Amino acid sequence: VQLVESGGGLVQPGGSLRLSCAASGFTLDYYAIGWFRQAPGKEREGVSCISSRDDSTYYADSAKGRFTVSRDNAKNTVYLQMNSLKPEDTALYYCAADMSTRCWIPLEPKTYDYWGQGTQVTVSS
Repeated sequence: VQLVESGGGLVQPGGSLRLSCAASGFTLDYYAIGWFRQAPGKEREGVSCISSRDDSTYYADSAKGRFTVSRDNAKNTVYLQMNSLKPEDTALYYCAADMSTRCWIPLEPKTYDYWGQGTQVTVSS
């Protein structure tokens, strides 16, 4: 069972990135998938989530209107499209899978069963 994030990088303020979360060893369709981020010296915070029941989504206030989470079951992958990026979005971004299938609000890391290794997002001019 493995989750692998990709798509991070260095981007200028106002730019966009699309993060991917690919699964191996299990089917993402049966899990709620959360996106979290952790900046140096800060706690890990929930950014977004997509449920497996009806693909309902949730966004933290910091992500609303800028980030979009989606899933492609054929590719066993979940995406986080991030637009209008700000320097405060700089962090290590993780995806995580929750066997309960729904997004529990607020997003808490302890709810999630499987984690990826993270992908770095740096927003800087």
